[in-house]
Amino acid sequence: MTATPRDLSPSPKVRPWHLDRGAIVYVRQSTPQQVADHQESTARQYALTDRASALGWTRERVTVIDDDLGKSGQSIEGRPGFQRLLAEVALDRIGLILGLEMSRRARSCKDGHQLLELCARFRVLLADADGVFDPTDHSDRLLLGLHGMMNEAELHVLKQRMHQGKLNKARRGELIVSVPVGYLKHPSGQVTLDPDEQAQGVVRLIFDEFDRQAPSTESFAT
Repeated sequence: MTATPRDLSPSPKVRPWHLDRGAIVYVRQSTPQQVADHQESTARQYALTDRASALGWTRERVTVIDDDLGKSGQSIEGRPGFQRLLAEVALDRIGLILGLEMSRRARSCKDGHQLLELCARFRVLLADADGVFDPTDHSDRLLLGLHGMMNEAELHVLKQRMHQGKLNKARRGELIVSVPVGYLKHPSGQVTLDPDEQAQGVVRLIFDEFDRQAPSTESFAT
């Protein structure tokens, strides 16, 4: 008897009921700047459609969800792509979800576990370039869970470092988040008045009026 393509699946975790359903490639970058600067990472994520084909899915059964490009994985809020992904799993339409690093599917353990629970309930596999994970398997589930916890801890450390960096700049008087209307910030970091004479006139008028209205230091002394 001649073997069918399903019999030749490169992973023993891929079963006929998985192949009867579709596959989703979930594409995400955390910020618009990453989308612009790290195009190779984005291209690698789109290329996971080839990974789905290698695992036995036909091209027409593979859907790419890239609604979350430029959106942080810190929370499910504001991530329509991740919400769509959860909905597709809950409707029992999906047999496989692929991402660049499935252990980093979400920075929040709560959101990550929600996806993991749904995948286990509907027997959906998770895969990346390194392996295929079955959330109904104890070892695979433990591995994905531990990696998710480490990623959430990493986010906390990164936020603390950024906060301390801002504090140090503030202590040196170098922290400028944004400049007021009527001023411009140059690439060098220097802040100057807007070259528009009308804008300069309005700024000077505001300060002059403030000086007239503000109580003098003598009135505070009395």
